[in-house]
Amino acid sequence: MDSPGQDSSMASTGLASGGTLPPGLTEEEAEEMQLELTKVDDEIQTLRQVLTAKERHATELKRRLGISPLSEIKQNITKGWHEVQCSSAYMRTSQTVGDLNRRVTSSNLYLTASATLEDISRSETYKKTQDTLSQAGQMTSAAFSTMGSAIRSRLGEMRNSPSFKSFEDKVENMKYKVTGRSNGESSPTSNNAPF
Repeated sequence: MDSPGQDSSMASTGLASGGTLPPGLTEEEAEEMQLELTKVDDEIQTLRQVLTAKERHATELKRRLGISPLSEIKQNITKGWHEVQCSSAYMRTSQTVGDLNRRVTSSNLYLTASATLEDISRSETYKKTQDTLSQAGQMTSAAFSTMGSAIRSRLGEMRNSPSFKSFEDKVENMKYKVTGRSNGESSPTSNNAPF
């Protein structure tokens, strides 16, 4: 299992720097400990290999059972959340927040503020403001729609105008000058679109 080269390299790495033994340790004890360390390292390596093989086997079984990594993550999150909810810290915090909520909602300030907000929402001024804002939103939406139609129509008219055609021809000529093609050559991507 151990090669002679490995044994000597392990022995040299196990000794203190400079080749001296730590105080209180004989050379025989150091060699014995080095052999034990080598065995433990070998066992660790073997366990890693076994663990890797087991993980591969588990992955294959999960794949064959249709268990996806995403479903595993969901299951782990659900389990973790359940454990958090069952923890004493969470339960104490939840109880404290519940007590605080009850105190706040039963306080005079909260009840007064709540009643005031209810009164405001029932007031005629509030209802008029709400209606006005609703109408303003509808009118703004209609205005943008009309403006969009007008712009679309105007751009359509401009595209068919002689000045736009002239501009389009100038851009196309510039394109051919830059790319090195003459007006008679057709570009593989050209479909006579304006840009």
